Amino acid sequence: MYYGSIKPCDIANGTGVRVTLFVSGCTHRCKGCFQPQTWDFRYGQPFTAETEEALLEALDRPYISGLTLLGGEPFEPDNQRALLPFLRRLRQQLPDKTVWAFSGYTWEELTGQSRARCEATGALLSLVDVLVDGEFVEALRDISLRFRGSSNQRLLDVPASLAAGRPIPWEG
Repeated sequence: MYYGSIKPCDIANGTGVRVTLFVSGCTHRCKGCFQPQTWDFRYGQPFTAETEEALLEALDRPYISGLTLLGGEPFEPDNQRALLPFLRRLRQQLPDKTVWAFSGYTWEELTGQSRARCEATGALLSLVDVLVDGEFVEALRDISLRFRGSSNQRLLDVPASLAAGRPIPWEG
């Protein structure tokens, strides 16, 4: 996996102060995407053991609420496979940090039969607290929405959704 950038102090992509990882690679190619350079799976730098260490170090501060995964698309199957061991490690070392993920895939696509599903999907979802799902739709763009760009996108409470077997809105 490659990544485009890391923001060590982000307040726009989830609650509190967060560390944000912009992964590379996206097949959605949404019209009006704010990061079209991240569509390329080879954009940026390789996600290495050193990258993981730098992220964990940035996250290990009392004022950091957690990690946000953006893209590109964190739920492209190859990205899921790379992120899963890292998120397991994050949960083990820093269990009080929250994990947010933004995906162009819907909850239904991630939990049903779709091209997004792979052997890592269920385990990866189980490590996420909040999922912002759905492709960005330029015609539905709304800058007044909290933590999302278009009105079709949803903020989902992943643990509650997994327990209920259906999407449950995040109340935040």
